[in-house]
Amino acid sequence: MAEVIPVFLNSFAPYLLVFLISFLSSFVLVKLLIPRLKREGMVGKDENKPGAPEIAEMGGIGIIAGFTAGILLAIFMDTFFGIELDLIYLLVTIITAHSIAFIGMVDDMFGIPQRVKALLPLFAAIPLVAVKAGTTLMIIPFFGPVQLGIIYVLVLVPLAISVCSNLTNMLAGFNGLEAGLGIIMFGTLFLVAFSHGSLNVAIISLAMFAALMGFFIFNHYPASVFPGDVGNLSIGVVFATTIIIGSFESAGIILMLPYIVDFFIKAINGFPHTHQDLRNGKLYPKDGKVKGLVHVIMKLFGGLSEKRLVIVFLAIEGLIGLIVLIMYFKI
Repeated sequence: MAEVIPVFLNSFAPYLLVFLISFLSSFVLVKLLIPRLKREGMVGKDENKPGAPEIAEMGGIGIIAGFTAGILLAIFMDTFFGIELDLIYLLVTIITAHSIAFIGMVDDMFGIPQRVKALLPLFAAIPLVAVKAGTTLMIIPFFGPVQLGIIYVLVLVPLAISVCSNLTNMLAGFNGLEAGLGIIMFGTLFLVAFSHGSLNVAIISLAMFAALMGFFIFNHYPASVFPGDVGNLSIGVVFATTIIIGSFESAGIILMLPYIVDFFIKAINGFPHTHQDLRNGKLYPKDGKVKGLVHVIMKLFGGLSEKRLVIVFLAIEGLIGLIVLIMYFKI
């Protein structure tokens, strides 16, 4: 029996165990949180439905808890069964994710000015900077390999953490959108990392993928819980951490394209709140003005129901994920 366990854990079993504990932890905690959040008044208005019903907010606590449970299980398996992980990177990932989650919780409960919230994630990058995560030699289009050295560690790493966490918090506000996009992104990263033999990145990606799956059950249309900033910011920061640790920056940028396009549209318009008009079950840009990528999609389709709008976004991200797999998956 003692010989069977190491063989079992050196197979696909660690991935399966991480998936199960992350999924179940997220699912169970979110289920328990929903009535308690409502009872404590932690709710947000679902503005895209008639009457704007109040929905439980801060469900992202379940996401970060499920993710943490999966990573801790991986650390346990490495410590006692030797599955050959780099514990430093796993611990750094947890610290970074929890730092952002704390910022998100404070923002959900008390509110943080947007300019301050844009800068705070820079401090969450300190653990990654301390261990000099990532590869300083990068392939830049038209220039080829460029050694960035200290610039990568002190500038690009904090910038990636801040940008990704804020981008995933900006393209949000529709049932299932944030978690759905995250599921596709982390699922794609898991497959790429697995094909490259990058066990650390595969475990981190799988833990977040599973935690988002557990949350998505309650968040898809019609949602009974919102992720809140604690969830939206965490999705972005774990994604940034993952691509930095695995040196999958180019794949990560491609997967973030919808967020990047949304950012530039909003930047041109001065970062407004993207309000919609609800008419006959369909959403339209308020006053016909395009102020975000969601409005572009609404315009293209001549109005969309919230459910179909999210499906369109997931289809777009799914196509992008397929392109990334074609480009980076190792057979």
